[in-house]
Amino acid sequence: MAGKHYVGAIDQGTTGTRFMVFDHAGQVVANAYEKHEQIYPEPGWVEHDPMEIWENTKSVVESALDEADLAPEQLAALGITNQRETTLLWDSETGRPVHNALVWQDRRTTDRVEELESEDKVEWIREKTGLEADAYFSATKVEWLLDNADPMKMERTLPQDLRDRAESGELLMGTIDTWLIYKLTGNHITDVTNASRTMLYNIREMEWDSELLDEFDVPQTLLPEVRPSSDDATYGSTDPEGFLGAEVPVAGALGDQQAALFGQTCFDEGDAKNTYGTGSFFLMNTGEEAVKSDHGLLTTIGFQRSGEPVQYALEGAIFITGAAIEWLEDVKLIDDPVQTAELARSVDSTDGVYMVPAFTGLGAPHWDGRARGTIVGMTRGTEREHIVRATLESIAYQTRDVAEAMEADAGIDMGRLRVDGGAVKNNFLCQLQSDILGTDIVRPEVDETTALGAAYAAGLAVDYWETIDELRENWQVDRAFDPEGDQAELDAKYDRWGDAVERSLNWAQDGGD
Repeated sequence: MAGKHYVGAIDQGTTGTRFMVFDHAGQVVANAYEKHEQIYPEPGWVEHDPMEIWENTKSVVESALDEADLAPEQLAALGITNQRETTLLWDSETGRPVHNALVWQDRRTTDRVEELESEDKVEWIREKTGLEADAYFSATKVEWLLDNADPMKMERTLPQDLRDRAESGELLMGTIDTWLIYKLTGNHITDVTNASRTMLYNIREMEWDSELLDEFDVPQTLLPEVRPSSDDATYGSTDPEGFLGAEVPVAGALGDQQAALFGQTCFDEGDAKNTYGTGSFFLMNTGEEAVKSDHGLLTTIGFQRSGEPVQYALEGAIFITGAAIEWLEDVKLIDDPVQTAELARSVDSTDGVYMVPAFTGLGAPHWDGRARGTIVGMTRGTEREHIVRATLESIAYQTRDVAEAMEADAGIDMGRLRVDGGAVKNNFLCQLQSDILGTDIVRPEVDETTALGAAYAAGLAVDYWETIDELRENWQVDRAFDPEGDQAELDAKYDRWGDAVERSLNWAQDGGD
């Protein structure tokens, strides 16, 4: 189906929405992006407006096609990749949300997670879902929405309790992929990767888990149908009378980190990638085996193609990396992220300063929802350059935390690590990461691999690409970084990082604040 056709990918992320169009060689031919508002009702709470996300999605699709002078009919398929775990409820009749979406970073359900811990249910949850019991995932978010969300005012009076309405099929639940698939096609569908991040889906039985639904009091009627990530049957098509003005199949969906794994062509057991976005997410393909982690990692679904077995992955989810650079802007230490490399290079070291960016707690391998952002080691001589460098080093140190855990769980040594995401444009950070890991870092030519992975999943489903070997041929190295410096000195600095992490733990004492 290559011909004059292309494949489009909606990349709905934590801070904005992007639409990209790719050709058969995996090259970008159209690209548009819009940010959306970050809503912070209380400390530790993070929300998004689902309608703003939908309006922005339509806008970026139209803008990208217009700017590239492409007709919607030239799209062979659409794929979706999305911020994972972010959860919302909407009215099945009106299609309107009943509350803002609760973002993956949201910590308001920390108390509920600690209740699960006190009831010794952590291992029970991990065995079924591969996940750590944490406010990060969707289960406690949907539970909170059903218990606490006030319905938005609709055209008609809706006096019923949300749980009653959910039981009667008047409400639908979904992560952002489900929301966009619903708005595009009218169908209530998610893919296996996003389902695996809800803490409601049994990744071994490959079904919504009735015991977990009971635990979180989530009615089965709320839940979407679960499909492969690359679905030959497709999830449906866009309405020719809708905003796009054409009938285009929506045929692929993956959570953003699994999409990056797919876009980096990590199709074989042992292949690994790290994506540096708002947070960083380190995934290793473990093949058809769901490897249990003993070192604080997540066992998750990597991807599934129609008619093929599920491919599993180990994942280290680091909550804050790129967002730490945004924080440097927020507090006026930098004017632009591009400055970070120059400022960091201007000093030989951090002069003993460590920055732990635990703004929303710590993820893998520490899993402390009450950890908070910490800077230690400052003296009167500390300057902004030291803090900027410490922030970049914190990204590399957190990645090493996860890499060491992953090698221990998987029983293999990494030969190299494929990297992607906005932060890898920073050559200083890539070299720093190679040094601290002691591992080769490889950056591909197309670094928007989340969108590319979604496009690949959709394109394979409609035979735009016939085999994954075609995708492997598309993958090209932009630059490789080899370890430099004194490894013993680097190891000593990394050991001191562990001391800084210890000082950030268990800081927030009340609720999720």
